[in-house]
Amino acid sequence: MLIHLHVKNYALIDEINVDFDDNLNILTGETGAGKSIIIGSINAVLGGKVSKDMIRTGCDSALIELLFYVDNNVVLSKLHEYDINMDNNKELLITRKININGRSVFRMNGQVVTTSIVKDISTKLIDIHGQHEHQSLLNKKNHLSLLDTFCGVDVLELKEKLREKYAYYMELSSKIDHFMLDEHTRKKEISFLEYEINEITSANLIIGEDEKLKEEYTLLSNGKKIIKSMSEIHTYVNGDSTNMTGAIDQIGQAVRLLSGIKTLDKNIMNMEEQISNIEIMLSDFNRDINDYISSFELDESRYFEIEDRIDLINNLKMKYGDTIEEILKYKEEKEKYLEELINHEEHLNQINKEINTLKNEIEVYCGDLTRIRKEKAKHISKLIVNALRHINLLNTNFIIEVNRANKFNSNGWDEIEFLISTNVGEPLKSLSKVASGGELSRIMLAIKSVLAGSDDIESLIFDEIDTGISGKTAGLVAEKLVQISKEHQVICITHLAQIAAMGDAHFIIQKKVKDNVTHTLINKLDKESSINELARLLGGIKITDAVIANAKEMKDYAEEVKKIQ
Repeated sequence: MLIHLHVKNYALIDEINVDFDDNLNILTGETGAGKSIIIGSINAVLGGKVSKDMIRTGCDSALIELLFYVDNNVVLSKLHEYDINMDNNKELLITRKININGRSVFRMNGQVVTTSIVKDISTKLIDIHGQHEHQSLLNKKNHLSLLDTFCGVDVLELKEKLREKYAYYMELSSKIDHFMLDEHTRKKEISFLEYEINEITSANLIIGEDEKLKEEYTLLSNGKKIIKSMSEIHTYVNGDSTNMTGAIDQIGQAVRLLSGIKTLDKNIMNMEEQISNIEIMLSDFNRDINDYISSFELDESRYFEIEDRIDLINNLKMKYGDTIEEILKYKEEKEKYLEELINHEEHLNQINKEINTLKNEIEVYCGDLTRIRKEKAKHISKLIVNALRHINLLNTNFIIEVNRANKFNSNGWDEIEFLISTNVGEPLKSLSKVASGGELSRIMLAIKSVLAGSDDIESLIFDEIDTGISGKTAGLVAEKLVQISKEHQVICITHLAQIAAMGDAHFIIQKKVKDNVTHTLINKLDKESSINELARLLGGIKITDAVIANAKEMKDYAEEVKKIQ
């Protein structure tokens, strides 16, 4: 759901902030006030094309931000797939900064993302119906998922089983490709596999040996340095033949001096005890260092042996894996593949047998899916035709066509397409070929009203939905919008009072001139201001008391309608 819109330095907008309602949001304003700019800014942040000329005059950049509350598992999964960080409150902030050089930067929750990522995620967040292109229902590839969602749990469970079978079917099919080798190529592949396996086998690798060898190699390669340092330490501790007094002798002398005076002061007794402990520790250290020096062996042949072994292991790592575990796993996989190639006829027959069994099982699932889809498609088509008639598209026909494709996939073998005819005697056509504008928006409105409970897209924007309608049709369209807003957040730009009266939140878009500069503003109206705006829509230039009364009556009627919808 769209929570907040922030626009800065875009077209005639200096800066605006809009907090949207959960249900039906109405936007009205004089012609030319900037309603298209508001929709244009939303489209821009969702990945739409935008010119640098849209940056407000005198500014270096424009910024547009949309804040969504995301409670849709499909969207959350997509965000996780793209490594977009989501906090615990499930808020997603999409921003676009448009620079004067024509470049744009998109961000999601602060992370820079590509336009394609924004488009992929935003198509599952919001639909814009009207003169713009951001329309998921016009895309044929979405029709199957929409129909299946409406079909309910039976289809979803069948599709889950089908996906498992199909994944295994594709895995086995790829194995067939491995076996479809001519005899020369097969023998060449066997020879190469045997070489790799023998190379790894002859190395007699032991897991963990590379780390132990590295430790021993470090020790031996630094042996001379270690012995030199240890000998010098031994001299400092014990002294040498040049009458250099070692630390042990000096500490011993200090112990004897303190022993002679320790009875004279109890504080001296404590110090004598401390230095006696140091003497003991130093003696232990001296013994340890003597043992280390006497036991240390600098075996040059062992050094070169370890060096050769490390080189061998590193060479195998470059070819077969980063660790010994990966190398041994690689060997196991190649041994299995080698066995399959040697006995390829037997394996080929077994795989073909499994594939034929799977194909039969998959075709049963595909047939069950087709049956359910065709039954539901008829039912939904009738509901949509009725919905179209309720908004005064009386001669419109609509069907959901279910055709069999040339081959099956993880969704079955059906191709789904929504077809429509808006006039008697005209053939059914793809939705994408229906004229754009108000008529198309009303068709979308009817479809959305039927699919409202099953469509996962939470936010809908209807622009130009009231083009060419008035009177009874306007009232019917308004009621449909209310109906949809029970399941979805709806944002509707309108110039008709019948529709505007139904709003749970009403915003007015205005153009103001300040200091010879034009600004587009948007403000949320309270109930009284909303009634005044309805009166403007009803009465034109002169707003009389009768028009105000009519507007108030229309608002009261709208409240009653919303209670029973």
